[in-house]
Amino acid sequence: MTDSVIAITVVWGFIFIYALMGTMDFGAGFWSMVYINRDKTNATNIANTYLSPTWEVTNVFIVAIVVALFSFFPGATFTLGTVLLIPGSIILLLLALRSGFLVFANYTKGYRHQKALTYISGISGVLIPAFLICVLPISQGGFIDTIDGNQKLNLIKVFTSPNVYAFIGFAVSSSLFLSSLLLADYSKSSDELRAYDIYRRDALITGPLSLIMAALIMVTMRNEANWLFSNMMDFNWALFASVAMFVVAGVALIIPYKGQKGMPRLAVVAVLLQYFFASYAYGRGHLPYIVYPEVTIETGFTHPNAFRALFISYIVGFAILFPGFYYFWRLFMKQNKEYVKKKPY
Repeated sequence: MTDSVIAITVVWGFIFIYALMGTMDFGAGFWSMVYINRDKTNATNIANTYLSPTWEVTNVFIVAIVVALFSFFPGATFTLGTVLLIPGSIILLLLALRSGFLVFANYTKGYRHQKALTYISGISGVLIPAFLICVLPISQGGFIDTIDGNQKLNLIKVFTSPNVYAFIGFAVSSSLFLSSLLLADYSKSSDELRAYDIYRRDALITGPLSLIMAALIMVTMRNEANWLFSNMMDFNWALFASVAMFVVAGVALIIPYKGQKGMPRLAVVAVLLQYFFASYAYGRGHLPYIVYPEVTIETGFTHPNAFRALFISYIVGFAILFPGFYYFWRLFMKQNKEYVKKKPY
């Protein structure tokens, strides 16, 4: 394995972690908005209790992605920074809007403005993954025009591309699916069975929608980025494994267990494996290109000596941070049952 492959694997790992944590976080904000008027189910309280500590932790990884991409692939960041200036600015605006209104909604509980603030943070939150995922189809090629030596993003092509809209649909449906699945597990851990039934139902609805959107991505990709479609077919075993894990998750949500319907913890693990296999097939198929056909992992790679120093610093940094993340998970989801059951809103 070459240095450039190791580097892109680190970057893709950060992207995968943020994609999962971010979609769960953004989706939880949406469900908090949807069920804000249904006090008897306690669904909004469950979502808000989940949101309180996680939205701050999630943002750590988007910083790690940007820093790693700029450090390991400075040649690629110039191209990405040029063509994604407008989409990136929109994402930053939505992140700031969502974070600010989420905090304001927390501090204005009981006031008449709380619901309006929750609606704004919920809607802006579900739009963030829709814009973030646009980076993937743009990187597949066909959307960048070079005029007088300057690279520009062709927004007309972007907004008329079926593949882009398939990615957007997948991002939104996956955000709702992953968040509802995790909140179902979270509700069951806190013995909130009414909220569990609601989120379990939502997961059973949004899960098939996300699978349909994934299929649409492959169909439209065949027409717009056939090079990537062909490469992914070389790793079709990972795609089949992804579908198999989806079936396992669906079965886990339906079968009875200890007098109740479903095993949400097993479903969460199966879905994490589902997205891992799918992302593996996509990532391997995308190599060696970062932005097709302009930038590859070799042409955009940093100096080998700089890579080794950076790689060691990342290992040391995450050796320090990982125990903290693990302790956070144990405290948040397992050991501290009183926190899981508390109702902050």
